[in-house]
Amino acid sequence: MTDENQLNLFDITPFDAPPEPPSFNPELIPTRADIPIPPGTYTSVDELSIPCNQCHRCGLGANRTHAVIGRGNPHAPIMIIGEAPGQTEDETGLPFVGKSGELLEKILASVKLSTEKDVYICNVNKCRPPGNRAPTPDEMEACKPYLLEQIRLVNPAIILLTGATAVKGLLKEKRGITKIRGQWFEWQGKLCMPIFHPAYLLRNPSREKGSPKWLMWQDVQTVNAKLEELGLK
Repeated sequence: MTDENQLNLFDITPFDAPPEPPSFNPELIPTRADIPIPPGTYTSVDELSIPCNQCHRCGLGANRTHAVIGRGNPHAPIMIIGEAPGQTEDETGLPFVGKSGELLEKILASVKLSTEKDVYICNVNKCRPPGNRAPTPDEMEACKPYLLEQIRLVNPAIILLTGATAVKGLLKEKRGITKIRGQWFEWQGKLCMPIFHPAYLLRNPSREKGSPKWLMWQDVQTVNAKLEELGLK
């Protein structure tokens, strides 16, 4: 074997060489769940809504009427994160509307908080799961990069996670909501608190001491006090 042939055996041909990583193309983000969304991809919540309404990173986009991005002050000190849109939300393109939304507004107003000034509301998933079921782990992971960009853009001091799905989606916390509601968690330098979902309160209307509604009242007062402590109210 000649020296030339011997060297050729160890040469890396173009077929053996590792593929060049694709250059980042934001237009591909809505097409596949394995395409990341680097921080800083979007400059505003309005800009982020465009790929969300074109998105097929999971199967939920096939049956949506509207992607549900958020509502409220896009620079609010408090962000409320829910699970996923229901039928009314899918039809209107707005999160937490209907009876759950009305109750949430009343809860916030009880401590003089408003969605116009103090709160921005969104969901872990932007598209409605069939039959209002909970989103699957894969669906949550596909949509999570959008949520992370929303959090970066709004930059809240406090994040309220309504219900177990929202808690799992952001904190990866497996304990039940009844065990951890009202507690402060630190996530990426932000204060997070799990709270009951307004729909759960509608199913449990009692206001007696120790009831879900009574506990929610304690939690929202704690949040309001923290906002004042931080000088944000």
